[in-house]
Amino acid sequence: MSRIGKQPVAIPAKVKVAIQGNRIAVEGPKGKLEFAMPAFTSAAVDGNTVTVSRQGDSADARSRHGLARAIINNMVKGVSDGYQKKLEIQGVGFKAVIQGQAINLSLGYSHPILYPIPAGLKVVVEENTKIIIDGADKELVGRVAAEIRSYYPPEPYKGKGVRYAGEHVVRKEGKTVQ
Repeated sequence: MSRIGKQPVAIPAKVKVAIQGNRIAVEGPKGKLEFAMPAFTSAAVDGNTVTVSRQGDSADARSRHGLARAIINNMVKGVSDGYQKKLEIQGVGFKAVIQGQAINLSLGYSHPILYPIPAGLKVVVEENTKIIIDGADKELVGRVAAEIRSYYPPEPYKGKGVRYAGEHVVRKEGKTVQ
C-alpha cells in the first residue's frame, strides 16, 4: 500500500469536506476548492478525517492513491491556512505595479508586460520590487509565480531579473581584458 496514500487527512474545525461521486469539494475561510478523483481511487469522510482508498494493486492505482491523498491534503491546508509565494525583482528600472486586475511588469523590454491576475488569488506589490502571491490553491499560486518569473529569470552575470525570495543565483565571472 502507498505510504502516503494510507495516511488519513485531518480536517480542521473550520473546514467542510463534501464528496459527491468522484468529486470532492473542500470549503473553508480562505475559499472553496474542487477536485475530481483520479481513476482507481475513492475517498470517504470518517468524522474529522478523510481517507483515500484504491481499487486494485497495479502500479497506476498505487501512484494515483498517493497523488489523490496529497492533493486533498493540499486542498484542506489551502482553504484553512492558504499558500504564499514571494518574488523579488532586481535590476535598474525593473518594477511591478498593480493595475486593476493585472500586474504591469517593466522588465527592461521595449514594452510593459501585463499579466492578468487569476480569480481566487490576491497579489500585492511592495516597494515596486517585491511581489506577494496569496491563494488557497497551491498549484495555482505556484504556477502564477513561475509564469511571472519566466518573463525574465535571473541572469548569471549581473543577477538581474525576477527571482523567488531567498533564491540563490550562481554568478559567473565576466570576460577579462588580455
